[in-house]
Amino acid sequence: MLTGQSLRWQEWTLNKLEALSDSVGQTPLIQLHHTHINLFCKLEFLNLTGSIKVRPALYVLSEAIKRGDITEHTIVVESSSGNFAIALATICKMVAIRFIAVIDPNISSMTEKLLKHMAYEVVKVSQRDETGGYLLNRLERVRQLQSRISDCYWTNQYGNFDCFRAYYVGLGPELADRFDSLDYAFVGVGSGGTVTGLSKLLRERYPAIKIIGIDTVGSVIFDQPPRKRYIPGIGSSIKPGLLAEASIDEVIHVSEPDAAITCREIFERHGLFVGGSTGSVYYAIQQYFAVSDRSIRPTVVFLGTDGGTPYLDTIYNPEWVDWLHSQEADFESSIPCHRGAAP
Repeated sequence: MLTGQSLRWQEWTLNKLEALSDSVGQTPLIQLHHTHINLFCKLEFLNLTGSIKVRPALYVLSEAIKRGDITEHTIVVESSSGNFAIALATICKMVAIRFIAVIDPNISSMTEKLLKHMAYEVVKVSQRDETGGYLLNRLERVRQLQSRISDCYWTNQYGNFDCFRAYYVGLGPELADRFDSLDYAFVGVGSGGTVTGLSKLLRERYPAIKIIGIDTVGSVIFDQPPRKRYIPGIGSSIKPGLLAEASIDEVIHVSEPDAAITCREIFERHGLFVGGSTGSVYYAIQQYFAVSDRSIRPTVVFLGTDGGTPYLDTIYNPEWVDWLHSQEADFESSIPCHRGAAP
């Protein structure tokens, strides 16, 4: 049971978080020109902290504080490739909660510098795990932190149901309120919260909608062989527990070079400066609707999940993209785009 002091802290903190909610959500929805479809993009990079991940960060922290799982003495910890850590660090800094970010070398240099200024502590895992990624070792480091910190709360973006509820009660209704009908939603899959929350809500509103999950080549989420990956924000070295609640009709795997090139294409064609996961999703849309024999143009929505600034040294750097292509060439079984039914 919370003491009087803790109850006062809880009330003060929840009021602060409620005030922050005015800067989260209700992002612009714009239509993009496309030959065969009515294509819409939700500009989630205009959220507070510059990405879609602020939605679950704010919701998870608020719910944990309401339950008493986080008090003024708690240290919050999370494993993240970038955006979720930035969102948590920003919010925790605003309400004086200590936050430890567990990161890896794929994080952008700018994001890492920001975290070192905002977070209570930054722990960087440098050793790749047996999948060729870093996630398993990041999660092991989280468990180590939990064992040595007496009052520790792991936000657990891969398994905390509050992560998908944030999209079910927030982003999902925002989209549904804008469309009389919606035929397709293309959603990148990483930790699983976005596609799970959106698929549940959109399926309720539009029973005939097709949910297309976009993964990256080298991710194991949908039973593809693991390999080294270099672009954060999409894909995973584990199957997120949250996906058990998702409703996905098809899965498309996109290679990282295709994602990088497509980011620059989006910028040149539409003036949108977006990150790698958005490039993957847009590439999949272009392939899916390259030819159309439909008499009625379907309505399609996707998300601009984060902006391009953290990727200036990578996907917007021609020399880095050339290097990425050289890494791709090392894999004899490379598949630039594979479509298959969702498991």
